[in-house]
Amino acid sequence: MKVNKNVIQLVEKDSVPSEARLPTIHGDFNIRVFHESSTGFDHVALTLGDMSGPDPVMIRVHSECLTGDALGSLRCDCGPQLDAALKAIVERGWGCLLYLRQEGRGIGLHAKIQAYHLQDKGADTLDANLMLGLPGDGRDYSIAASMLSALGIPRVSLLSNNPNKKEQLEKYGINVEGLIPLVVGVGDQNRSYLETKVERMGHQIEQSKLDEN
Repeated sequence: MKVNKNVIQLVEKDSVPSEARLPTIHGDFNIRVFHESSTGFDHVALTLGDMSGPDPVMIRVHSECLTGDALGSLRCDCGPQLDAALKAIVERGWGCLLYLRQEGRGIGLHAKIQAYHLQDKGADTLDANLMLGLPGDGRDYSIAASMLSALGIPRVSLLSNNPNKKEQLEKYGINVEGLIPLVVGVGDQNRSYLETKVERMGHQIEQSKLDEN
């Protein structure tokens, strides 16, 4: 397995690991922090139940979105996806959510808000990034593969509409046995954002799902 050697589980100076129980509105998870030395970012794994069985583990690889996850922005579907993924894992009884500090598809919060400004003037979400001289999607999922390896999760079912996540995880040695659609939070404020994902970035979302609300 190809791994990102810059990702390590955090252990404090007094040898207390950064791992604990995390009760949520959906259920009780275990939270574990992994440090990426090359960027200084701390990434999080939330796990639930016994994942050592023969079946692939249902996982969500979720990129940080301050505006959507914490502030309830309607410009994207990130907040509803995070909520729905945690709920799905609890309903199944076991699974894993990786929360990666890759804000704005990897371009960072400052550039993301600059891209919002360009979107307000008519650019779509992909062109706004490109107009700033930045990649349309700059995320690197070697981080996620390394975390899954450390957690002992080699085979997964991926909660995602994005085939690129599947391709990258497989490139880094994770066996992805299928994509589980995660289409939630569709509304008037983010419909064009989602349509751009489908038409220009290869995301797999049925048109009927975009037309429902």
